[in-house]
Amino acid sequence: MPELERSSRLRHSVGSRLKLRHLALLQSLERHRTLSRVAAEMNLSQPAITKALREIEDIFMTRLFERTSRGLTTTAAGRAVLRLAQVTLADVDATAHVLTAIDTGLIDRVRLGITPQVPEGLLNAAVTHLLGQTPRVAVLSREGTTDELVAALSAREIDCAIGRSFDHQFGIEVEQEPIYEQEPCLLVPARSQSRLSRGPLDWARLAGLDWIFPPPNTPMRRTFTAMFLSAGVQPPPPVVETMSLRTIETVMRHLPNGVTLLAKDIAADLVQRGECAALPYKLTWNLPPVSFFVTRHLAANPTIRSLALAIRKAAHAPATRGR
Repeated sequence: MPELERSSRLRHSVGSRLKLRHLALLQSLERHRTLSRVAAEMNLSQPAITKALREIEDIFMTRLFERTSRGLTTTAAGRAVLRLAQVTLADVDATAHVLTAIDTGLIDRVRLGITPQVPEGLLNAAVTHLLGQTPRVAVLSREGTTDELVAALSAREIDCAIGRSFDHQFGIEVEQEPIYEQEPCLLVPARSQSRLSRGPLDWARLAGLDWIFPPPNTPMRRTFTAMFLSAGVQPPPPVVETMSLRTIETVMRHLPNGVTLLAKDIAADLVQRGECAALPYKLTWNLPPVSFFVTRHLAANPTIRSLALAIRKAAHAPATRGR
């Protein structure tokens, strides 16, 4: 069959025959990988599930699962269709929440992702802007590493996020806009500052301390690795891996030789509370920029655009970013 003819037939088949129940069945098949478990979950007979799967594969004109002795295995076409199911059902769920918000007198619902190390002033600016809308906007906030938030954006689980720029591929569905750069500093327990500040900056000596690293596969973790390698020092194994400021502060109480790298405007809040102190070394590079991420299909949404503008304004007003 010529490619154009097949493409036309496929679009017609999907547009005229595909139902949301088909997509829900595909997700159940992906979760359980056996027809019997899917049948039990959906309270249907196994022959009915088999018939429904054949219908779906007929709609898409290709095999979506391979039947093996260990259960169902997704084909390349199946993975593409499952991506469609995930995005479509997530959009339906998000629309239902928006409609519910409108029914209660709100105008919209924004699902915002935040990394734990976003400056308090920037977070305040974002939340103040959203809660100050007239008519009011419902807000869902979700914390995670940048990689986790970008994955959530790709899955349509959130609408936008504030995180750190990074170069890794994350698909065409997500756009990122750098907002501002942060200056790094080394943070240690306050009671150890004098001792750990002696002498010039020596990365080999610092590598022997008890390091708190960000989790693997995050922009900040890659920064930590590059930081040591550029100094000709092998990155040390971390004692603790976390992005949580609360955890960092707690760990510093228990590790006299604890050390981590934070943005100065983030570290200032911990220093002010008295448990931590910054080492007096000037680092000559900046951290990956704080950035605004948005799913491409929402980039022109008026509520999202106004939020992005408010965040940009706050980022260029140092007093709102923390000390």
